[in-house]
Amino acid sequence: MTGERESQLIEAADLLLDARRTGVPIEDLPEALQPKDMIEAYALQDRIAEAYGEIGGWKIGAPSAEAEPLFAPMPLAWMARDGALVGEVRRYRGLESEIAFLIGEDLPQRATPYSREEVVAAIASCHPAIEVIESGLRDPLKAARMSMLGDLQMHGGFVYGVAVADWEKIDFKAEHVVIAVDGAVRVERTGSNTSGDLMRLLPWLANEGAARTGGLKAGQWVTTGSWTGVTSGDPGSVADVKFSSAGEVHLRFEPLRGV
Repeated sequence: MTGERESQLIEAADLLLDARRTGVPIEDLPEALQPKDMIEAYALQDRIAEAYGEIGGWKIGAPSAEAEPLFAPMPLAWMARDGALVGEVRRYRGLESEIAFLIGEDLPQRATPYSREEVVAAIASCHPAIEVIESGLRDPLKAARMSMLGDLQMHGGFVYGVAVADWEKIDFKAEHVVIAVDGAVRVERTGSNTSGDLMRLLPWLANEGAARTGGLKAGQWVTTGSWTGVTSGDPGSVADVKFSSAGEVHLRFEPLRGV
């Protein structure tokens, strides 16, 4: 990447960071500043993530069972336990129902790929989770795809529930999930993770993603994509996600001041 192009991606990151911090979105990045491919989109993600401190884990997903996964860093500062009050500057307030894994052992980058069994053995626990969707783009799903992907793939927060006992016995392809906002069921689905076999995502991240992640580390989280698409919340909204076997998790968006 040339120095000029790197400067353009830094400018793009600054635009998105300012939009996120102020809650005043942009329609899209100027065409000249939009990432041209995933290499540039990942470089833009990394620049944005640097502004938020230590990385606490990674979000990963795939739009179909055949598609190559896409991933983005999750800042540690945006992670919270079940029942969290999600504050700071929020505008989009999207919600995704997810299954997340806590890594229990380091998986350093190496020449020989990790087997699925090795990666599963390194998992400390499995949890229900809500990924909060946020963006510096007014409507990230209508903006240029590379702009959306570069903007941390719309990541804005991560709330995890209690660890699930005997999670290895769960048939994720048959798992049922319900997401409700303010007591009203918004989405109810079964076996709806778009990656097909969500357990394929972790070995891929441990192997193909290692050049970027530096290897997965004990204490990091990996969340594996939405089962319910993106559901909208409002200031003060309470979100409840319940899986049939993988437990439940809840959060509340901070009300507007004075409300």
